[in-house]
Amino acid sequence: MAGGGGGGGGAAPAAKASEPVPHPPKDQLPNVSYCITSPPPWPEAILLGFQHYLVMLGTIVIIPTALVPQMGGGNEEKAQVIQTSLFVAGLNTLLQSIFGTRLPAVIGGSYTFVAPTISIILSGQWNDEDPVSKFKKIMRATQGALIVASTLQIVLGFSGLWRNVTRFLSPLSAVPLVSLVGFGLYEFGFPGVAKCVEIGLPELVLLVIFSQYLAHLIRPGKNIFDRFAVLFTVIIVWIYAHLLTVGGAYNGKPPKTQASCRTDRAGLISGAQWISIPYPFQWGPPSFNAGEAFAMMMASFVALVESTGAFIAVARYASATPLPPSILSRGVGWQYIIY
Repeated sequence: MAGGGGGGGGAAPAAKASEPVPHPPKDQLPNVSYCITSPPPWPEAILLGFQHYLVMLGTIVIIPTALVPQMGGGNEEKAQVIQTSLFVAGLNTLLQSIFGTRLPAVIGGSYTFVAPTISIILSGQWNDEDPVSKFKKIMRATQGALIVASTLQIVLGFSGLWRNVTRFLSPLSAVPLVSLVGFGLYEFGFPGVAKCVEIGLPELVLLVIFSQYLAHLIRPGKNIFDRFAVLFTVIIVWIYAHLLTVGGAYNGKPPKTQASCRTDRAGLISGAQWISIPYPFQWGPPSFNAGEAFAMMMASFVALVESTGAFIAVARYASATPLPPSILSRGVGWQYIIY
């Protein structure tokens, strides 16, 4: 007989306290092929990365093209500023992806800082008979103002003060922020299109056709044409512009038309060095001015709000979990480390 009996026994162990469950990822949006949990294969990722580079190249080139001539710089100085901007943007994006918000966000230049930079140029205190010397003086003054503004943003980000503000930001408030960032590009982009309508207008039309219509007409479901719309249209329109250039379509035209339309008048390739590694204070030690620094700080607050709204939008498009205020604050801090 099996001895059964004994009743009683010890009490059952207490149930473990339920561990906190992390936020589940958001549902992947329709017509979005990849997100943080489903990255593209390496060959496609390289092509998409190059396409992002082309998009960034346009925005990064516009700012030095507009500002460097006013500073007194030529093609060589313009190429150096563009190379430095691209290098810093890539390094900043890498830091943001590893240590910041860790979102697939590309960090680039902001047009918010154009206005205070123009005020530094027009202040007159950095005038010099030598254009190159004037350019370096203005660059040093701009560096000093940016250092002060960036230091303030780093303190706001890493101290956690900015998270107290981001608690009140919702997707409803982020949409106008991101929209205003995009609308701000129109005043810089469309005047450039008007300078050479025969090239700018076909680019816009082809971009709409490739991204909105062609994908539904040819092999629907593959998403090749809309996914690489910028890559296709830039290549096609550049070949078209080069054919117009070598065909003599702009011979005898005014200098402004040739500078805007010809593919051999930018002067950036001839002015750029084959290998250029930017380094801190390459234009000399920064100079500091209270008025210039204050104006740049005001612009940095605007860029701070824009970046926060962009991070919220990127998180949603990437199907990421809702960003906690602390992560947004940390991302802002890392964004201005090497600004």
